[in-house]
Amino acid sequence: MNDENRRITESPLYQGEDERIAYTLTTTPWASDPTSPVVTVKDSGGTDVTADVTSGSASVTGDVITTPIICDLTAAAQYRLEIKFTSADNVLEAWADLRGEA
Repeated sequence: MNDENRRITESPLYQGEDERIAYTLTTTPWASDPTSPVVTVKDSGGTDVTADVTSGSASVTGDVITTPIICDLTAAAQYRLEIKFTSADNVLEAWADLRGEA
């Protein structure tokens, strides 16, 4: 599976700097019954900024992963939202470009 195959269909996602959004990912294009979701947000330089721009933790209901709340993005900044999960002993990861807006 190449990098583009793992890109979330709605990418890029646009979020205002004052918005607080929990995104959802339906994993059925990749696998079913996801467990152990890990959400990471990286800035345009690849630095992990998850602790600065998330609140709470990821959760799973059926084949849907809900991210922690994404918040405090910087306007005009670009981020990469990565959602890693386990299914049938496989570790998979989907991603989206995330863009902060004023």
